[in-house]
Amino acid sequence: MEIDRRLAGADAMRAAACLLVLIHHLVLRVEINQVDPAARSALVIARFGNFGVAIFFVLSGYLLARPFWRALDEHRPLPGMKTYAIHRAARILPGYWVALTAGFVLSITLLGDPPTAELGMRYAAGFLLMSQWHWRTLFPVEGNGPLWSIPFEATCYVLLPAFMLALHYFSRALPRLSTRLVWLGAIATALVLHWLTVNALQPDHMQRGWQFGMAGGAKEWMPRYNPIGFFAIFALGILASGVETILSKRKVALFDVLACIAIAGSAAALVSSEGGPWEAYGWLGIPYSFPLFPIAIAAALVALARSLWLGNCLDSRAVRFTAKISFGIYIWQDPVISAVEALFPSAFGPISDNLLYGWLLWSLLAAALVFVIGSLSYIFIERPVLVKVHAVPR
Repeated sequence: MEIDRRLAGADAMRAAACLLVLIHHLVLRVEINQVDPAARSALVIARFGNFGVAIFFVLSGYLLARPFWRALDEHRPLPGMKTYAIHRAARILPGYWVALTAGFVLSITLLGDPPTAELGMRYAAGFLLMSQWHWRTLFPVEGNGPLWSIPFEATCYVLLPAFMLALHYFSRALPRLSTRLVWLGAIATALVLHWLTVNALQPDHMQRGWQFGMAGGAKEWMPRYNPIGFFAIFALGILASGVETILSKRKVALFDVLACIAIAGSAAALVSSEGGPWEAYGWLGIPYSFPLFPIAIAAALVALARSLWLGNCLDSRAVRFTAKISFGIYIWQDPVISAVEALFPSAFGPISDNLLYGWLLWSLLAAALVFVIGSLSYIFIERPVLVKVHAVPR
């Protein structure tokens, strides 16, 4: 289930998400406090590129829910679960498994981590998409930190049809607008379950914090980082999809204005996080300024789809290409950057005593490598599987 008839603005949001996360991981490689004060504030804001993860979750919910809303509105059976599961697996598993394995190999070679039983357990949990349930396995491998979010998203893929099935069963006789209001109950349910999780599953404070490596960072994140809380972010995208599907198909300039306001609001939510924790915890400890930032992204997606010119203007050829390889960019950025650091110890350091200049040059080189490897991942790993799956008659 890919972008349905290319909704305007969706490619731009996907490209923005992967680029924000890439910038985030590049900024992690510079000691911000040693940078010239004139550039320091910009780097601090860029550090919040981790908000791109929230964009990915909202966007996935927005795109994947459309067939379910249409089936509900037209009083048809929900999309077949076998086809849904196969398409989701085909989209994420080939690239994810290869990147996961590459990260594991990288960690015990270039990064010098001993091949312990615990490292193997983490890899196995990640391979089975089960690493999201405990802090010990949250980061499946040392050599590819961003892969923590893939099992989280896989959980959302399971919860989407489950909640939609309940909505279809209990609310199919309601008017279309009413079913969207009922969906607020699904979001509320996720928030309650998240609150219970946070209060019931607090880890101990022994070696808790990023100064103790990924394991300590995982203990710092969890249980506020948990799949149920992230489903609340995902569910806002589902709600946006429900709104988009009942709007008139006519494109009007008013939605261009609304899209600009929503995008500005999302930028404001990101920038206003400066000075707080990098995770920007919001309601109930859910990260990425929840719910303001995800709501702004959801509103932007709806408005861009009905905008007269802004959505199509943002979806340029370069943006569409970046969106196409965005998954590859996401899953390969950390191994590439880590390998550059391991092979070139002076990478991201000062050149001619200028730290910012050196970091910029190395960041551009690393970003170019990420784009090349992300493209190769799409061409040789992801696309062949997708072509085969979509060629099978339904």
